[in-house]
Amino acid sequence: MKARNNAGLRVVKILQSARRFASFFLIISFTVTCCMTLFLITFQQTARVELTEENITLAAKLTFGNVILISLLFTIIDEIRRWFMVTRPVKHIIAAAEKITDGDFSVQISKIRGGDEFNLIIDYFNRMARELSGIETLRTDFIANVSHELKTPLAVIQNYGTMLQTLDLSDEKRLLYAKIITNSSRRLADLITNILKLNRLENQQIFPQKKLYDLGEQLCGSLLNFEKIWEEKRIEISTEIADEVLIESDFELLELVWSNLFSNALKFTETGGKVALSMHADGEFAVVKISDTGCGISPETGRHIFEKFYQGDTSHAAQGNGLGLALVKRIMDIIGGEISVQSEVGRGSTFTVKLRRKSNDAN
Repeated sequence: MKARNNAGLRVVKILQSARRFASFFLIISFTVTCCMTLFLITFQQTARVELTEENITLAAKLTFGNVILISLLFTIIDEIRRWFMVTRPVKHIIAAAEKITDGDFSVQISKIRGGDEFNLIIDYFNRMARELSGIETLRTDFIANVSHELKTPLAVIQNYGTMLQTLDLSDEKRLLYAKIITNSSRRLADLITNILKLNRLENQQIFPQKKLYDLGEQLCGSLLNFEKIWEEKRIEISTEIADEVLIESDFELLELVWSNLFSNALKFTETGGKVALSMHADGEFAVVKISDTGCGISPETGRHIFEKFYQGDTSHAAQGNGLGLALVKRIMDIIGGEISVQSEVGRGSTFTVKLRRKSNDAN
């Protein structure tokens, strides 16, 4: 089938070359004929010599031969031009498209000299390949990480559900196991909610639902959700939170931001380390800083840390999925906030979030 298609393409190319040759032939013939006619008329009028039929026939034959040679030369030049300006770029684009069809989204096409139109197509093609690569990375990374996150609470529910079936189980343990199952079920429900929210954020189908509330209270409540983690790792927690700092923003979206930042700070801080939370008013902004004494990140990683799927630190890759901070950055963009990071390898990181606040006088 492929050989038949290639043979058909060759026939089409031959026919196209013949058509271009015929076009050049007709154009050149018309031009040369007009020129020769004017020349002969002028020659006859000025020289006043009677042209013989033999001389005219010879001149016509030579002219016709010249027309054929010039047409052939033009056709060859046009074929060479088309090879470099059209055929070769098209072949590169087709080869790259075949690779993408086969699942290789890393392909990129080099630009060509003097081919502005094709370079525009190549730019869009390369951008499409990068976007497809990102989507494929999202799909594989999302499935891998979500599968892992779903597996943990399901395993807990299964194990403690089995233990609840023990006949001689005391009421105290039965109540404890039931509570653990309830907490795991709630965690599973929250996880699914966050997955759906991530999907909506990525597809720009969510809009901030603003309400006025105390930022300090939200930060304290969010931090307390991780109390069990910091107690198990014996992490020292220090807080410095200003009173009555009000903001008007989406409570649930910001809750997701604090959850990600606190989770990362506690996750990457070694046992016995320290995590600090501070929040103060700075003019029209509320400034939140979350610091840890964890492994830190390199300057190169810091420049890309809010990009999707970027995991510059291999020690982080074992625990993170490369989506949390990208999600945080996306939320900041939606609600009009700012986020930045300062870090030093081996000494920890500080994430700073700036949000526009509401003054108490406005209330």
